[in-house]
Amino acid sequence: MMKIIISRTDKIGDVILTLPMINVLKEKFQNLKIVFIGNSYTHPVLNVASGIDEILEWDTLMQLSEKERIQTVKQLHADVILHVFPDKNVTKTALRAGIPIRIGTSHRLYHWLYCNKLPSFSRKNSELHEAQLNLKLLKPFGIDTIQTVEQLSQIPLFNKIPEPDEMTRSLIDYNRINIIFHPHSKGSAREWPIEHYIKLCNLLSPDTFQIIFCGTQSEAQLYEPFLKKIHRPFSDAGGKLSLSQYMSLISKCQALVAASTGPLHVAAATGIHAFGIYPPIRPMHAGRWAPLGKHVHILTKENSCSLCRKSTHCQCMEDILPEMVKSEIEHAFAQ
Repeated sequence: MMKIIISRTDKIGDVILTLPMINVLKEKFQNLKIVFIGNSYTHPVLNVASGIDEILEWDTLMQLSEKERIQTVKQLHADVILHVFPDKNVTKTALRAGIPIRIGTSHRLYHWLYCNKLPSFSRKNSELHEAQLNLKLLKPFGIDTIQTVEQLSQIPLFNKIPEPDEMTRSLIDYNRINIIFHPHSKGSAREWPIEHYIKLCNLLSPDTFQIIFCGTQSEAQLYEPFLKKIHRPFSDAGGKLSLSQYMSLISKCQALVAASTGPLHVAAATGIHAFGIYPPIRPMHAGRWAPLGKHVHILTKENSCSLCRKSTHCQCMEDILPEMVKSEIEHAFAQ
């Protein structure tokens, strides 16, 4: 039995795009146990991910003394750690815990101090998708083949999303197509204007589509004033659901519309229609950060615009009109 730790302590979408590594590793090694180091925030995602045998919450470990933290990692008796998301504290702890093989990109100076396998590749200017770039870290295992995005999209990333509870089920209309609108991203992505979401909601037929607005409590406070401009029935679940409840809701809906956010990646991974709205600016473009799934629809402005790179206002996102998204949604469900 070999035990590999995968460390990715950032956000939901980043974690989900790391999951294909697990499938690749388990195809290579039959007797393999995977430990995933994430954060408490992403624990619900990791808890339903395929192939993960154990989860450690790094933010919880950081509340321990350094000695206790090192001892906790040491007791895993891991053979390898993969530092997918560079974190100096994690790399230092892995060294002091005595993990024999410690893999991290050569493009982090402190990896030269704490890692002993240093694959060399650059993420910033690469033409590869984030999930493909993650696979570059597997070179020390003799894994050199990088699957296409289409191949990676066929990998089942989730396998045990819980059934929705009574409150979550009450949001779903089983006689219509349920579409979640997730307007905000906590500043992690270029956002589609909230006015466009409102217009799209009004454009979609209420006889065919049930619209559910979602987001965290702080995000709901941002979009709530605009909801009075909606002239049709809809639901608002903003700030009312835990992440586990939200994932259950997503899995029972038929589509989700959002910019490059964690819920968009959850939707794609559950197999529902994920309508992602992206700017063309590198490296935040869809070529790098599109979700993985069988029903992914990308809406972007096809140019190389970088005029708004240093501005919060993004004309490229505004130019993706609600009528365009409506057409894409109706086409997807007409088939």
